[in-house]
Amino acid sequence: MQLRNVAIIAHVDHGKTTLVDQLFRQSGTFRDNQRVEERAMDSNELEKERGITILAKCTSIEWQGEGREPMRINIVDTPGHADFGAEVERILSMVDGVILLVDAAEGPMPQTKFVCQKALGLGLRPIVVVNKIDRPDAREAEVLDEVFELFLTLDANDNQLDFPALYASGRSGYASTDPAAREGDLTPLFETIVDHVPAPGLDKDAEFKMLATLLDRDNFLGRILTGRIEQGTLKVGDPIKAIDVHGNKVEEGRLSKLFAFRGLERVPVEQAEAGDIVAIAGLEKATVSNTIGTPNTVEPVPASEIDPPTLSMTFAVNDSPFAGQDGDKVQSRVIRDRLEREAETNVAIRVSESAEKDAFEVAGRGELQLGVLIENMRREGFELSISRPRVLFRDGPDGKEEPYETVVVDVDDDYSGTVIDKMALRKAEMTDMRPSGSGKTRLTFSAPSRGLIGYHGEFLSDTRGTGIMNRVFEKYGPHKGKIEGRANGAMISMEKGDAVAYALNALEDRGILFVSPGEPLYQGMVIGENAKPQDLEVNAQKSKQLTNFRASGKDEGIRLTPPRRMTLEQAIAYIQDDELVEVTPGAIRIRKRHLDPHERKKASKRLENA
Repeated sequence: MQLRNVAIIAHVDHGKTTLVDQLFRQSGTFRDNQRVEERAMDSNELEKERGITILAKCTSIEWQGEGREPMRINIVDTPGHADFGAEVERILSMVDGVILLVDAAEGPMPQTKFVCQKALGLGLRPIVVVNKIDRPDAREAEVLDEVFELFLTLDANDNQLDFPALYASGRSGYASTDPAAREGDLTPLFETIVDHVPAPGLDKDAEFKMLATLLDRDNFLGRILTGRIEQGTLKVGDPIKAIDVHGNKVEEGRLSKLFAFRGLERVPVEQAEAGDIVAIAGLEKATVSNTIGTPNTVEPVPASEIDPPTLSMTFAVNDSPFAGQDGDKVQSRVIRDRLEREAETNVAIRVSESAEKDAFEVAGRGELQLGVLIENMRREGFELSISRPRVLFRDGPDGKEEPYETVVVDVDDDYSGTVIDKMALRKAEMTDMRPSGSGKTRLTFSAPSRGLIGYHGEFLSDTRGTGIMNRVFEKYGPHKGKIEGRANGAMISMEKGDAVAYALNALEDRGILFVSPGEPLYQGMVIGENAKPQDLEVNAQKSKQLTNFRASGKDEGIRLTPPRRMTLEQAIAYIQDDELVEVTPGAIRIRKRHLDPHERKKASKRLENA
């Protein structure tokens, strides 16, 4: 049976799941009456909410066209955010072509741009599928032009710019080279994949080697490593060896289980050969980027090293007065077990004990990656106190060094000046500036990661939501000195109790409120932002003195400005070093690290004298 390996790139809601389900049905992988949950692509709850792919997934289709040989098509989904950049490169190394799926009305979206850039950089030729052509607001020709412009800005070569284009309706189950088509089936898409994506063309007779690309854990089988077999044949029971990117031995073992992907399932098989995407069990230490081979293997398969963590946060037990009221997983032992499980399967995250009591240092690639972990834990019933993100320094030949990132920004010409000014304040150096077509400018910066903490939300506001920012780890470089943080102080609750409209109305003149009347507060909780740089302790529970019975009902007439509500990432980026984010299944609160005002003063003095 012939084989094709292809990655699929698509923004959420552009019809990826529906189209893949139709590919399954029309290839005979699913029965017509089989109920299929939407779980092959973007099945994770957070992926659907955020419009990004976080977890890479593999799936497989068997197809035989009229007068053609039987064909197996492996389809790999790809994460789309720079925090998962190294994973994207490894996943794309498993495939020989990419399908870019775009909505016929919305066109190519920011989330797809990063993966397109990686795919084109690896020399993969794209197939463009303009989906949802039956939408009343479809604009197929313009969208295709936008895709062509996108490829031009990503420096695609002539071969990649000569891409096949198909027009499809995943819901109705047809694709065609004719944009006017409104019926048919997906045979043109199958044929384009078979004709346009090259076969793996790997040596089946050489000694077995494969590159581990994804890592999973099974309660019964232990570690499961997924990757493409680069050469040779593999059978259950074979002795195997894992080596790292430098050729050093990691461990030896025996292949206990071998899985291939059939439809949405991971199915046990006895044998696999070069080009197949498989999952293996039997090793206890091997991880992503390791080469798995025979006991004689000494040369690793070339692989991108796992990007070093550049950011860390402290995950601590929630010790606020409201601790344990919302979640059921509050002990440090339970938190440690959950973090260690995460670090085992997510190779970009490292966990270590903190010097603080009942706290752990969690290091990762960026705010989004750590934010996703916190959000998942919160939904699982955990309560946590999270510190401000800190970059990880290291000692270099000239003293302390900090991580730098290459930041590529595409903005409308009108906003480029604002972005340049803001990046300069964050100690970034502009390395390139050029027009990118359609009234846009591409700016490239070398920026310390420290300066980028919390900037993305501000960037979207400054560019009215039209800017696109991609960040990739660049290097460790000289420490850039102090970068100014938040300019405003905090309004801190003096008492425990429910917020009162009368008190909040009086506080509105002092700054921006984060809470509404009736919300429970506690001493040391941050309830707003002071308009001045200093912190301000306030009484938000103060009621009006009812000395005059005629004035007793006047509170109903108070109209407050709606409070500023922060997402988890916004809150983590907002806080200062002396503050924490209290995260529970039902709430995100900002609080001072020391709730007692006397303790806060002592800590502040210790810091001044240090």
